[in-house]
Amino acid sequence: MIHPNFYKVIILIAIGFISITGYSQKAVNADKSIFPQKVWPTKQKLTPADWVVPQSGTALCRWFFFNSACRPFGMVNLSPDTRTGGDWENGYLYNDNKIRCFSHIHGWQLYGVAVMPFTGLPKGHLGMNAYQSDFSHADEEVHPGYHKVKLQTYNTTAELTSTMRVGMHRYTFPDDSIPGIYFDLGATLMDSISFSSVKKNNATEVEGYVVMAPTSRRPKPFTVYFVAQFNRPITQFSGWIKGKIKEGSFNEITGKDAGAWVRFPKDKNPLLMKVSISYTSVEGARNNLKGELAHWDFNRIVNESRNEWNQWLNNITVETTNNKVKTRFYTDLWHSLLGRRVISDLDGAYPDNTGTTTLIKSVRLDGSGKPLFNHHNFDALWGAHWSVNLLWSIAYPKVMDEFCNTMVDMYRDGGLIPRGPSGGNYTYVMIGDPAVSFFAAAYNKGIRNWDAEKAWEGLRKNAFPGGIRDHAGYEHSKNALGGGIKYYIERGYVPEGIEGKGMHKDGASMTLEYAYQDWCLAELAASLNKNDDAKLFHQRALNYKNIWDSVNRYMHPRNLDGSWTAEFQPVVSKQKTFSAIGFCEATGAIYTHYVPQDPNGLIELFGGKTKYIEALNSQFEKAQKNRFVAPIGNHAMAWVDYGNQPSTGMAQMFNYAGAPWLTQKWTRLVRDSVFSDITPAHGYHGDEDQGMMGSVAALMAIGLTDEQGGAAQRPTYQITTPLFDKVIIKLDQAYYPGKTFTIITHNAGPKNIYIQSAKLNGKPLNTFWFYHSEFAKGGMLELVLGPEPNKHWGL
Repeated sequence: MIHPNFYKVIILIAIGFISITGYSQKAVNADKSIFPQKVWPTKQKLTPADWVVPQSGTALCRWFFFNSACRPFGMVNLSPDTRTGGDWENGYLYNDNKIRCFSHIHGWQLYGVAVMPFTGLPKGHLGMNAYQSDFSHADEEVHPGYHKVKLQTYNTTAELTSTMRVGMHRYTFPDDSIPGIYFDLGATLMDSISFSSVKKNNATEVEGYVVMAPTSRRPKPFTVYFVAQFNRPITQFSGWIKGKIKEGSFNEITGKDAGAWVRFPKDKNPLLMKVSISYTSVEGARNNLKGELAHWDFNRIVNESRNEWNQWLNNITVETTNNKVKTRFYTDLWHSLLGRRVISDLDGAYPDNTGTTTLIKSVRLDGSGKPLFNHHNFDALWGAHWSVNLLWSIAYPKVMDEFCNTMVDMYRDGGLIPRGPSGGNYTYVMIGDPAVSFFAAAYNKGIRNWDAEKAWEGLRKNAFPGGIRDHAGYEHSKNALGGGIKYYIERGYVPEGIEGKGMHKDGASMTLEYAYQDWCLAELAASLNKNDDAKLFHQRALNYKNIWDSVNRYMHPRNLDGSWTAEFQPVVSKQKTFSAIGFCEATGAIYTHYVPQDPNGLIELFGGKTKYIEALNSQFEKAQKNRFVAPIGNHAMAWVDYGNQPSTGMAQMFNYAGAPWLTQKWTRLVRDSVFSDITPAHGYHGDEDQGMMGSVAALMAIGLTDEQGGAAQRPTYQITTPLFDKVIIKLDQAYYPGKTFTIITHNAGPKNIYIQSAKLNGKPLNTFWFYHSEFAKGGMLELVLGPEPNKHWGL
């Protein structure tokens, strides 16, 4: 049995959303019905992990979105799959009623090692459609680090948990059944498998590997190795290739579309299985198993996983009587720590797939031979300057160190600092060089346990031809041209219609993002005393002005001949338009405000603060009727779109225009409309992007952000209205001298969204910002809130 502390109040979550979100009563009723109503013991104190709702947003999500049996950034992401065969709308989808398998990897273009318990006549060779099982949410429990579900077809209860690199299964079969487990290694999961192998080593162990086929985003094959052990002896080992059972007696089966099954003697006790994985070798998987899970105590691992999640989530504690708000906050914080996977072994070995063959490298080790950090693969850092850059540097600076070290190692290995690596290789996901804001924020906040000179070398390279800005989205060619960096350097902007292949060849967006990234380089260069580079990149950071159209007062794409593109619209009216011409997954209306490096300069282009406020406020008013998000797949139709990264800094721009009360107003309205629901149907609007949107929501909830992404030489935080009575941020004293930073609000409530006055460490604070250095010392920010704006505060 799982500890009773896992039960929580769910009924309070679904009730009341209609007044906030505007959803139909039918949708609200549906959401009520799909969450079980479990009540906590009244005297039980809830921990942060108890507030997390892992199934939030799972009615429409991506392959890597949902993970239940997983540690923070875990290599193993073990969970049920209800759909397979693609990135979007695959994995675990809440409204499905069949489980196809339990697979161990749900990463950015990563997948593999599918298993499924069964009874009766083996059907593994017939595929998942033949052996999948019915299930019901009434027979399901899901919590951080644990998943329990009854497979109705087999009358078998499956329970899942994990360490960082080992998945652990507990299957309770009917007493009179002959238990079995499929290893459907060749089955398509997120994408196809090109080759697989499984071998029985002895009566209680099998080992093998799975080769993930190349995808359009991850252009090379990638291998995951595994070792599986059982707590009782195997009585039968058999398998299939390409849908046909392999005859005779054998201990190994290998090939394309290969799989196996193992059977065990009848037993009233649960069958336990441990599956350890590695991206380096079978021996690496075996060492991970020995180092992380040498015993068979399933409940111990469940409790250890829960405790680890609590340890991470406890870095930010919040106080409020609003349980709905608290539930959403810890669900967001959980997502921010979930998806960007560790791919290095327990001993620090990791795969370098940047060359013609996969090489095994190692992270730096300490004096005793232990890894100093983990090596990660992850989706794009595109938009991270308004999300994980800020949240991680506030509460998890060691994570930033790990990612900086990962990217420096990739530069040493393959010659480029990445913007979203997968399978030990470059994917060239999205555009630009978003890593530069990440490094600048880390360094300028004192997070520096990485080779700054080597990082600078790689970041500077990326800003010129021969670097990553040559590459448009998923442009894998070594002679890439779609990123347009040569035009940017020659002309100060990237035009439309340039040569080169790839996706997201959006010149205006590239121009604006390159200009911001150049400013980040300048700020980092200044901190590194590279004064000539600082001067160069500060000048390039003004290139945003080269696409400002003073007639229509928007950022406007240019043609190859320098003229403005024809038929420009700030927002596209045509349905099913993913991106407006020149703009990456957004509109000209949105990207016009993408100048975090120089807000005052942008405001001057508009003709001053009053005109700027009028223009930006008008966009928010127009966007409100659509709840500040674009319809899925229609990013080109939005005035404001908090369902995607380019919009997520827009509300903060009112601060710089002298109207911080409008930042407070619109931030709260956006939060309530976009980031308040935790139901499966409406939690994350289809794409949470591996912690990006969870981080945005968490930052809104605690009332801290930074329009400049933390990258300034002297970083600041801008203040918005917190949702809580008290927020206590535990500071990592390996990086910051203080112990805690506390935010206290007086008169917090749904209607009191405006800051009336503020104190920082007991002294009046009359600005909407304060320095990160003050935060790092520890201290207290006190805010008095009210229902009407104080238009004299924060100016």
